[in-house]
Amino acid sequence: MSLELKNVTKRVGVDVYIHETSLRLEEGSFNILLGTTLAGKTTLMQLMAGLDRPSSGEVWFAGRNVTGVPVQKRNVSMVYQQFINYPNFSVYENIASPLRVAGMAQQEIDERVQKAADLLRLTPMLKRRPNELSGGQQQRTAIARALVKDFDLILLDEPLANLDYKLREELRDELPKLFAGRKCIVVYATTEPSEALLFGGNTATLFEGRVTQFGPTSGIYRRPRDLTSARVFSDPPINTARIAKKGDRITLENSVTWHVPKAAGVPDGDYTIGIRPHHITPVSQGRDASVIEGRVLVTELSGSESVIHFDMNGQTWVSQSHGIHPFEVGSTARLYVDVDQSFFFDGDNRLIGQDNRI
Repeated sequence: MSLELKNVTKRVGVDVYIHETSLRLEEGSFNILLGTTLAGKTTLMQLMAGLDRPSSGEVWFAGRNVTGVPVQKRNVSMVYQQFINYPNFSVYENIASPLRVAGMAQQEIDERVQKAADLLRLTPMLKRRPNELSGGQQQRTAIARALVKDFDLILLDEPLANLDYKLREELRDELPKLFAGRKCIVVYATTEPSEALLFGGNTATLFEGRVTQFGPTSGIYRRPRDLTSARVFSDPPINTARIAKKGDRITLENSVTWHVPKAAGVPDGDYTIGIRPHHITPVSQGRDASVIEGRVLVTELSGSESVIHFDMNGQTWVSQSHGIHPFEVGSTARLYVDVDQSFFFDGDNRLIGQDNRI
């Protein structure tokens, strides 16, 4: 069983929501759609589900062309960021509704509903109605309904966004385990690269309605095909600058020169360098790091990390590191750059001859 999009597009008037896309998702796979708001994630999911029809191309499922087949005739479940529940049903009946439609026996319904309710901390609320629940509890009810039945395709559109931090972290850990033994295809949309890395599986990076890359999540993170994919897979944004490369040395913006041993395999010439924020830190990571100085623009401190926005020769760069580093705005920050974890992109923004990064 597989879900395959064959040269699918979606247009609304003169606007192109999804550019020509071909994508194949296999049975038992956990797949992530990663992209910013308005990248096309929800539109792509609606095409997969049969909630919308492509402007061109075909959707195939289990070897059958299902283009134009409505969602009601497919074994599909979808959970949105904004929860959707039946207001006149109890939590129990909301969760049980797809099982009743399937004609399942009452004992089996009870067992499945109880299992889903236990997982999502809903057992004390099974007799309540949605208007008696908090927003997070209503979202958990919608997620439970998606999990309770053996759907062929489960689509999760940023389903954890409205949950409190603790439950969100718990479910991030539990969700992949829930689907590990199932034959269904799971598609999970998120704007957060960290969430994609946590879930693993496969990731499709989306930018302005285009799938820029698809494959194993860790592989795309370590080796983005181009600068667009690298930007999609970096939060805070990846730092970039124009460089001139000669031998094992690079010069940034005709000012700072770094010794980069791994750059020796890259042909000499002009490139765009890309450095993820967590490879620029206020404290040396014990490697042969290069030093950079910049004027601090903004410092964001949390209980576990510091994010420092600084001016680097007229460009805004970002450092992300563990611990609290309270640089004052306007001060000069001395930062260490793990240059061997940098990427080089050519004039067409394609990644040039490098091994995996971390």
